[in-house]
Amino acid sequence: MSLANGRSYLAIPGPSVMPDRVLRAMHAPAPNIYEGALPDMVASMIPDLRALARTQGDVAIYIANGHGAWEAALSNVLARGDRVLVLASGHFAKGWGRMAEPFGAQVEVMDFGVRAAIDPDRVAQRLRDDTGHEIRAILCVQVDTATGVRNDIAGLRQAIDAAGHPALFMVDCIACLACDDFQMDAWGVDVMVAASQKGLMTPPGLGFVWFNEKAAAARARANCVTGYWDWVPRTDPDVFYQYFCGTAPTHHLLGLREALTMLMAEEGLDAALARHGVLARALWAAFDAWHLPGGVSINIADPVRRSHAVTALRCTAPQGAELRTWMEQEAGVTLGIGLGMAPPGSPEGKGFFRVGHMGHVNAHMMLGVVAALEAGMQAVGIPHRPGGSVAASGVIAAATRRAADAPLPRACRV
Repeated sequence: MSLANGRSYLAIPGPSVMPDRVLRAMHAPAPNIYEGALPDMVASMIPDLRALARTQGDVAIYIANGHGAWEAALSNVLARGDRVLVLASGHFAKGWGRMAEPFGAQVEVMDFGVRAAIDPDRVAQRLRDDTGHEIRAILCVQVDTATGVRNDIAGLRQAIDAAGHPALFMVDCIACLACDDFQMDAWGVDVMVAASQKGLMTPPGLGFVWFNEKAAAARARANCVTGYWDWVPRTDPDVFYQYFCGTAPTHHLLGLREALTMLMAEEGLDAALARHGVLARALWAAFDAWHLPGGVSINIADPVRRSHAVTALRCTAPQGAELRTWMEQEAGVTLGIGLGMAPPGSPEGKGFFRVGHMGHVNAHMMLGVVAALEAGMQAVGIPHRPGGSVAASGVIAAATRRAADAPLPRACRV
């Protein structure tokens, strides 16, 4: 017998749950890829994508996953031999840095570990030491999907400015765009990359690169760009066919248009960010209530530095893996595996897992995950205190409680 029969829930940190409306929008005949409704629809998305990143800059759309967006961003701003400074707070910034190496870049990694955010003071000192301004680009992620840490992007910009350094500031928001607040222009980010399959609630396959005038000027000296990754025709095409360097990803675009309508026009970005904050805090409250030595703990201790999109958890190996297996087989909830938290092949790696809470997620989905986790910990014998479900419910109740003097809706009056 399994209790998982029924609708399953993919609670991994991407791809995220896709709304039925997005899926229905994609279930359509192929459109004309040269003129008419499709080009008009794509033009209507550009203002939404700019507003999503809070920028007046340009945005290029690629048929690619997040790794493709990484390569697109690098190829448009680097020249061979450039020095790149990678600020690593987990698994993914290092991967972005490795992608720069085949371009002939000299890649330097400042590693801040897997349990802490990037330290702006250390970054400022490193940039002061670069008196010849050899560093051309600084790479970091706002949220590392492996560790769940949320870096202080505004603080890093201040550190760069304090050092008087001219390097491009490039940020990966793949994990957290539309889940954690991001302000490209106000925070002084020159290039930002994201993808469709997380907060944007669309299947994997679209990568995005936003860039400002400083980055556009760097494109003029870059000698690594190829025809496919070149962002110039993707922002100012002579004909729509050039926008995607060939055939457009028609049905991904149909889905993205519906997702942006739901996110930007109907819910509103500020409301979506607030929703993600409440749901994340509900999950954290549950783990705080459950916590016992030898049990499960949140990887990032400081709540200020935790992401509202994904939470990474630490557990005694192999109980973390056993809990993931129980959740999928008995509760129909799929959790994310640990990434880069232990040496490859190490038994300790089985103690890590992740909960994605990004995109199309609401209160009953989060409370369902919490209750299933509580049952799973009992079933596999993970030490914990009772009360996690109650704690999570309390966070959601507090965030939605009506003011004491507000009149009840008519249906609730007696």
